[in-house]
Amino acid sequence: MDQIKTGKYISYLRKRAGLTQERLGERLGVTNKTVSRWENGNYMPDIEMFRLLAKEFGVSINDLLAGEDIPDGEFRARADENIVEIALSGAFSFEDRKAYFKKKWRREHILLFIIFGIVYAAFTVLPLIFDKLKWLIAFAPVFAFLGYAYLNNRMMIYAEKRLYDK
Repeated sequence: MDQIKTGKYISYLRKRAGLTQERLGERLGVTNKTVSRWENGNYMPDIEMFRLLAKEFGVSINDLLAGEDIPDGEFRARADENIVEIALSGAFSFEDRKAYFKKKWRREHILLFIIFGIVYAAFTVLPLIFDKLKWLIAFAPVFAFLGYAYLNNRMMIYAEKRLYDK
């Protein structure tokens, strides 16, 4: 969704209806400065305002999102495109949400990290203290790799479940 294109379309519709920015703002319950920001593409109306604008100008919300009059034959395809575009350009990107859930999982599982650290330290330090446990040193890197893989896999399962199930 192109904010500037949508803004120009709102401006076009307003002028076509013979309204000033101030008059449109009064009818919608916003200031003329807000209407100006929409038309300049500096600010997008919220979804409720899109509904009111569509009703005011006798166009569809899809037309407003596209920033142009959409022919009936293209309407459904353009609606799908607009929905996907809005989802992708939301407040948080997919990568932001993924990073958020990873961070959340780490916070919720801090005890698991502490236990893993203690066990890894034991694998590394105990062979130095007790001669009979020298073979544990060989397993410390293997344990670290397996522990990291396990924790990372659990974190990704947690994040992906929340990304895709909601």
